[in-house]
Amino acid sequence: MISVNVGSSRPNPDTRSDVTVTGIDKRPVERIDVFAPGPKSDLSGSGVRGDFIGDRRHHGGDAQAVYAVARDDLDHYEGVLGRRLPDGWMGENLTVVGLAPEQAIVGERWRVGTAELQVSCPRIPCRTFQEWAGRARWIREFTATGRCGTYLSVLQPGEIRAGDPIERVSVPDHGVTIRDLFWALTSKRELAGRVLAASAFLTASDRERLERRETHSAS
Repeated sequence: MISVNVGSSRPNPDTRSDVTVTGIDKRPVERIDVFAPGPKSDLSGSGVRGDFIGDRRHHGGDAQAVYAVARDDLDHYEGVLGRRLPDGWMGENLTVVGLAPEQAIVGERWRVGTAELQVSCPRIPCRTFQEWAGRARWIREFTATGRCGTYLSVLQPGEIRAGDPIERVSVPDHGVTIRDLFWALTSKRELAGRVLAASAFLTASDRERLERRETHSAS
């Protein structure tokens, strides 16, 4: 891992939103403390101490406590957008090398620093992210690539520093990746039935959405 990042409040680039501030612009720091913040329904926010989240209705909570993105994905999007994208640009808390978070298996566990994290769900792009990118078709382009990173829940609170290795300590055998789940929830409804093989590790809202999609595809 090359960077750990924390966001501060800044004006929301999506001026149509009723949420006027965002923490999407995260910046590298020396270390972060991670913890389980509580359910999203309690508007609990980030699982990274001091990390600002503007829209707590849609971001934060236990399943979205920490967000990880590969530096390789940032490099890819640099080519798409034609400008340099620093670590933290995608709103990620962990900028990683040597693995692709969206190819992680749903429910696998990572030991990072003194913390233990669990791969939980993909980042679904929103209008704030599109305005941040400054590109009209950004949500569609981002979705097509499948380079979405992954959210992680915090099983064991602890400290993570830039340079800490990521150890995959437990990997379920269902074979469903975060990218599979991302596409099943967004652009590839036909994947819903296969992705439900990871049902034991899905959030209740993702599981319910996939079950509706599977029913719709079968009808």
